[in-house]
Amino acid sequence: MSAQPPADPAPRGRIETYLREIVYGGNDGIVTTLAVVAGFAGAGADEAHEIGAAAVLLFGLANLVADGASMGLGAYLSLRSERDMVNAALRRESALARTRAPRDDASLAAMRRAGLTEDEAAVIARILARRPRLRAELAVRLGLGLPDPDAGNAALRALATFLSFVTFGFAPLAPWFALAPGDLALALSFGASTLALGGLGVMRWRVNGGGLRRRLAETLLVGGAGAASAFAVGLAFR
Repeated sequence: MSAQPPADPAPRGRIETYLREIVYGGNDGIVTTLAVVAGFAGAGADEAHEIGAAAVLLFGLANLVADGASMGLGAYLSLRSERDMVNAALRRESALARTRAPRDDASLAAMRRAGLTEDEAAVIARILARRPRLRAELAVRLGLGLPDPDAGNAALRALATFLSFVTFGFAPLAPWFALAPGDLALALSFGASTLALGGLGVMRWRVNGGGLRRRLAETLLVGGAGAASAFAVGLAFR
């Protein structure tokens, strides 16, 4: 029987607000940085001793900064583009709402398909006839399936992506700062990555539920697949 998070609803906090960015950035940070370590390990870079460790740290830290910044900026541009698209759709639907009555046969039929009775659909149509802006928002969010354009600050979401990438992505590199290159450093790197991925899985479970084992398995499977593919590429260059 899988564990379940507390049933009592809690106010929406920072983690819930930025969960997508935390998971996205954290998972990518762990996987791509672990891929650097696994790639060097597969290629036998540890045989170069200190040079191998320096290479792992150099490429790993470069990956953290460059990829983290790229992901953060990409998230910002993506969110701004999405917001511009939604606002354009709102303007288009608002213009249509002022010239098209919500009581046409197609609109009423759509409401009835959603489970409303004919009388309920007629009442809502009368309300929407007086609220063109609300009608446009419903058309965009429900009819077109587009998100709320005011949901979250794009800059803060981009910052959350970057910070999550760097924070979680540091886990695979941490052992290489304290240990000489070799099997122990590599094993601890994989262990730290597993713990970091597990932390992301627990975070997803605490916020979304769905079973702890399932969330852990999903997160660990994604990370393990990325590390395994990088290790395989490294082996090809031995």
